Amino acid sequence: KLMITALRSFFRYLYLRGDIATNLAAAVPKVPKWRFTTVPKWIPGEQVTRLLQCCDQATRIGRRDYAILILLSRLGLRAGEIVAMTLDDVDWESGKIVVRGKGNRRDPLPLPHDVGKALVNYLRKGRPRCATRRVFIRDRAPHQGFRSSTAIGRVVSSALARVGLDPPFKGAHLLRHSLATETLRRGGALNEICELLRHRHPNTTQIYAKVDLGALSKLAEPWPGVA
Repeated sequence: KLMITALRSFFRYLYLRGDIATNLAAAVPKVPKWRFTTVPKWIPGEQVTRLLQCCDQATRIGRRDYAILILLSRLGLRAGEIVAMTLDDVDWESGKIVVRGKGNRRDPLPLPHDVGKALVNYLRKGRPRCATRRVFIRDRAPHQGFRSSTAIGRVVSSALARVGLDPPFKGAHLLRHSLATETLRRGGALNEICELLRHRHPNTTQIYAKVDLGALSKLAEPWPGVA
């Protein structure tokens, strides 16, 4: 796919420069990308618990990483939403947290007790003193918010390495998928998962139907010759 994109761009460049008389970019077929061709990458609940337990909360980085992991696993936040989170987004009195989602959306979510406790522990004993209002701060100077969601992915991959887990996908979205999959396996409905993950369109949630083996087994035809 990358090679096709580069080739089409090169042909457009040659055409605009006048080296070729016809824009050949249209002659290069695009690589099709079919929806719902993959299965969500996830890990079971007991492995998520191991990830949380591997954080050394006696250290500043351990408190920070634990707070990040519990936000990913309990609320299903995206990495970018954690990066963008500010101190003003947490309403301690009402027990809610505002999530800055895609398209400048701001979704209020209930703040579970364990998540709030982890945030308090980090803010009081782990967050460096600095002028920025971002919740999660780099441990090394300059003390500022993370530049991108890549840093959140590294927190997840490092935790996976500490507990000896090697799933095919090691990014922050792994815990978001795991939350949705575990909810479905425990009897949750797709519309509940849609609301939990704050999907704009229900069609986005349909991919999780692939991991509901109980429901899929009812649709499968019996193997020929097997009673």
